Amino acid sequence: MTWLIAGLVIFIGMHSIRIVGEAPRAALIRRIGELAYKGTYGLISLLGLILIGQGYREAQIAGGVLYTPPAGLTAVTLILVPVSLVLLFAAYMPAGHIKRAVRHPMVLAVALWAMGHLLANGMVADVVLFGAFLAWAILDYLAALRRAPRPVAPGIASWQGDVIAILAGLGTTILLVVWLHEWLFGVAPVG
Repeated sequence: MTWLIAGLVIFIGMHSIRIVGEAPRAALIRRIGELAYKGTYGLISLLGLILIGQGYREAQIAGGVLYTPPAGLTAVTLILVPVSLVLLFAAYMPAGHIKRAVRHPMVLAVALWAMGHLLANGMVADVVLFGAFLAWAILDYLAALRRAPRPVAPGIASWQGDVIAILAGLGTTILLVVWLHEWLFGVAPVG
């Protein structure tokens, strides 16, 4: 569990700089330069992800059940995760109506993904991992609303980004359900 927590602290810590405010981030960029900031940010985040992956596997082996989710909650997860994938793609597509309506689709995607996994998994490792991401996503979403209440101007949104996000999100969902989730994580989401 130590590596999982260390990885979460590093990864989420790096992604929480802007929650505190723009001033610390801006000061750091002025001090070391934007390229060095982005490179350092990426490397530290990657280290955090590696530790999360290793620590999560070790914590799963150690076991420990906090709760046993009712079977019906898996169906809710199978709704939340595809929606989260559509939102994730919407964050990086040309400005669309989804991005305008949700304001910060990537952060909301993380929240729905984490919530879906908390509903379907009750192991200690799951609650630590997905609970940490859910808590971070809520805090970051609120901070992002304070920073930039309207990232997409009303007249700029187009349906092109929405269609691409929906198709990519649903396509990725199919890949995950049929094959990819079990291959990557050793657990089939259905069956």
